[in-house]
Amino acid sequence: MYIYLYLNIFTILFPLLLSFDKKVAFYKNWPALFPAILVNAVVFMAWDAWFTDLGVWGFNEEYLTGIYLFNLPLEEVLFFITVPYACVFIYDVLNAYIPKDLLQPYAKPIALVLMLVLPLIAVFHMAQLYTSVTFTALALLHLVHLRYFGTRYLGRFYLAYLVHLVPFLLVNGVLTYLPIVWYNDSYNLGLRIVSIPVEDTMYSMLMLLLTISVYESLRQRKSVKQYASLAV
Repeated sequence: MYIYLYLNIFTILFPLLLSFDKKVAFYKNWPALFPAILVNAVVFMAWDAWFTDLGVWGFNEEYLTGIYLFNLPLEEVLFFITVPYACVFIYDVLNAYIPKDLLQPYAKPIALVLMLVLPLIAVFHMAQLYTSVTFTALALLHLVHLRYFGTRYLGRFYLAYLVHLVPFLLVNGVLTYLPIVWYNDSYNLGLRIVSIPVEDTMYSMLMLLLTISVYESLRQRKSVKQYASLAV
C-alpha cells in the first residue's frame, strides 16, 4: 500500500490546481517559490538522513514504494516539496483574501517568547536530540528572520502557521498513527498529540519559516530590481 505517496499527492493536489486562481495567481510567484523549496529540501533532507541513521525516526516499508533517494524513501523526499508548496500557498491565499495583518501587533512578543522558551527546553533536554535540535534551530531562525525582516512578515506567517495546523494534524496524524513514520521516544519528550510527537509542531514551524524567509527574500530582491529598472 503506497499510502505515503498518496498523502503527498493529496497534500499538493488542490494547492497546485488552485495556483491559477485569478485573485491569488500563485503561479506568478513560482520563480521565488521553487528556489525556496530547494533550500528547504537540501537542509531538511540532510537532517532527515542524519536522524534516520541515528534511529531518531524511521519508516515502515509496508506503506512505501520501495524507491530510495539519498538513502531516504522517495515519499520522504517528496514530502519536502509537497508540504512547503502547500504551506506557502496557504500563506499567499491568506495574504490575498485577508488584507489586514491580524497578528502583526503580537508578532514580536510571540517571537520573543519562542526565542526564550525553546532554548531553555533544549538545554534541559540535550539528550533528546529531536527536541534539542528542533527547538534550538527554530529559536535561531527566528533571530535571523527578525534581524533581516523585523516583524514585516511574521504576523502573516503566524496566521498561516495556525491555519496550516488543520491539514498538518490530518496528514501527520495518518503518518504517525499507522505508523508510516515511527519515532524513538528516547530522542523526544514523549509528549504526543494523539500519535504526533509535540516536536513535530515546531519542526513544521521551522520548515515553514525557512521556506517563507527565503521566498520573501527573493520576492523582495525582485521588487528592488524592478524598481531600479523603472527608475532608470
